[in-house]
Amino acid sequence: KLSKNTLGYTIVEGANKMDIDVIYQFIANSYWGKNRTKAQMQTAIEHSMCFGLFNDNLQQVGFARVVTDQAVFAYLADVFVLPEHRDKGLSKWLLKTILKSPSLKSVNKMLLTTLDAHGLYQQLGFTEIQNPDNLMEWLRN
Repeated sequence: KLSKNTLGYTIVEGANKMDIDVIYQFIANSYWGKNRTKAQMQTAIEHSMCFGLFNDNLQQVGFARVVTDQAVFAYLADVFVLPEHRDKGLSKWLLKTILKSPSLKSVNKMLLTTLDAHGLYQQLGFTEIQNPDNLMEWLRN
């Protein structure tokens, strides 16, 4: 699956189309994924719906993945655009493409975690958790 914009960027869906080296390099240096191994990232990609953002030279410059049953629930993760490609509306375009994906059309709840991008996600209809006291987590020691 393919989506192209007027700036020459393309969004491609499919785990087999992703550049693991670009993704791992960014995620391994992020606040949320700094302890992941490359093998863990590869497995996560293989078991997720993946969306890659590519420039006109076919180099991957952005990424997002969705962990989902494709029926009722999804979790949006590992969203990024490389710094040199920001401020062009690419993150919003990537997210809109994901939210319009036919594979997610019956999903009625999507969660995500962010430290610093609340404004971006709010523009697309994400809100704070209505009942945060209902959420729980399990962490491996």
